[in-house]
Amino acid sequence: IGVLLAVWLMCVLEKNLRKIIPNAIDIIFTPTLVLLIIGVVTIFLIMPFAGLVSDGLVNGINWVIEVGGVFAGFVLGTLFLPMVMFGLHQVLTPIHVEMIAQSGYTILLPILAMAGGGQVGASIALWIRCRKNKPLVNMIKGGLPVGILGIGEPLIYGVTIPLGRPFLTACLGGGIGGAVIGFFGNIGSIAIGPSGVALIPLIANNEWLGYIIGLVAAYLGGFILTYFFGTPKDAMQNVEL
Repeated sequence: IGVLLAVWLMCVLEKNLRKIIPNAIDIIFTPTLVLLIIGVVTIFLIMPFAGLVSDGLVNGINWVIEVGGVFAGFVLGTLFLPMVMFGLHQVLTPIHVEMIAQSGYTILLPILAMAGGGQVGASIALWIRCRKNKPLVNMIKGGLPVGILGIGEPLIYGVTIPLGRPFLTACLGGGIGGAVIGFFGNIGSIAIGPSGVALIPLIANNEWLGYIIGLVAAYLGGFILTYFFGTPKDAMQNVEL
């Protein structure tokens, strides 16, 4: 967090210095002044402030998950797919890094990873219900293996979002998996990596069984909700290649 703030200030300062420093000496003096000024500010102001922010942020997230438990896990697991859709999940990377730096693992990532499980379960349900829709089935066949390994974008943009309702049921399936992880508590990842099955080797403190149970719950939740409530009738019609 401190680095991000320092780099932003460097950009602002550099832009303003270039307005007043002559072009003849700009290439030498502007970078030098920027590094000197922001370096001193970073050491004495930004990093102490960022440390307080990081501690508060990490402690706050830990408190929410510990106190909220099942409910917090459900909300986080449900909302993560919309964040992925807009690319907003990338803003969570500094939070994961801070949590790993402080405690050795991030308890946020396994909960959020359940969103991909809901997506996989929903896609399997669509595969079964929409067997006559050959283009859709082929799309699911192509996206399902990487979805199981934690890369959900092919299923999100190629399958569930275009159909509408399956995206919502997939989100709720992820919420169910997140609720299970929240129920167990203290399931964390020692590194920032993929989600899904590929995250199992990164689970800290040998809590991988709880993670697998949560992942299976997300699969089942996404599957059941999509099979009974989230499959559009027009998607089940006979569509040939």
